[in-house]
Amino acid sequence: MFTSVDDVTARLAETGYLASPSVATTVFLADRLGKPLLVEGPAGVGKTELAKAVAAVADARLVRLQCYEGVDESRALYEWNHAKQLLRISAGRDETWDEARTDIFSEEFLLPRPLLTAIRGDDPKVLLIDETDKADVEVEGLLLEVLSDFQVTVPELGTVTATRRPFVVLTSNASRELSEALRRRCLFLHIGFPDEELERRIVRLKVPELDEALATSVVRVAGALREMDLRKVPSVAETIDWARTLLALGADTLDETVVRATLGVVLKHQDDVLKAAAKLDLDAV
Repeated sequence: MFTSVDDVTARLAETGYLASPSVATTVFLADRLGKPLLVEGPAGVGKTELAKAVAAVADARLVRLQCYEGVDESRALYEWNHAKQLLRISAGRDETWDEARTDIFSEEFLLPRPLLTAIRGDDPKVLLIDETDKADVEVEGLLLEVLSDFQVTVPELGTVTATRRPFVVLTSNASRELSEALRRRCLFLHIGFPDEELERRIVRLKVPELDEALATSVVRVAGALREMDLRKVPSVAETIDWARTLLALGADTLDETVVRATLGVVLKHQDDVLKAAAKLDLDAV
């Protein structure tokens, strides 16, 4: 997919994703070594967007498994279309059970979910397993088989083995510690908040109409807010939202009046808003 680290940087940039050297290097190695990529970091720093950008670069289909508490095998792997199976059984009442069973447990009645979908077929795919830390521990056991051998066993049909491995990205906000067995199968990448220069470039790329001086001010204030003891500090996504907000308001500068009026764009808790309003010193930023 990629010929070098510089190729990763350039091609991701074409999709609007500005990758740091560590991100570009790890993506290149994951592609070259054929290893899943585990990406951790705070919410809103571009973990999910990285998978989307890789899919766009590779002209690949993005297959997404959104993890949550209670997600199980039927949601992650496959399930049978029970309603269609019942209709098939009803339509063939004169058949023996063996005859009906052979038919109803076939491809026609199979509903593939993300993990099975990702390893079937020869077309290029990017498998995004999003917010892996929100899934139950039992789901990790399921992921181990898929990520170790890129195969899935369907008892009624046999083992499905990938003929073309997908590029796999797992994301985690580290709300739960993932198992060492899962980590061993992956290359690890931590994406933190970017430095001021990179974040300014990101804002300018996403909101090109914004004045450069104002973009610099937005990034510096967002950085100052991250240094406060807040329940939720602003993410990069929220910095971009703030830049778009200022553009929509026609603001020329980021003064105290504008900041106080728009803090709700970047801060999501009232106590954070009050704390920031009391402690933020724009003159020192």
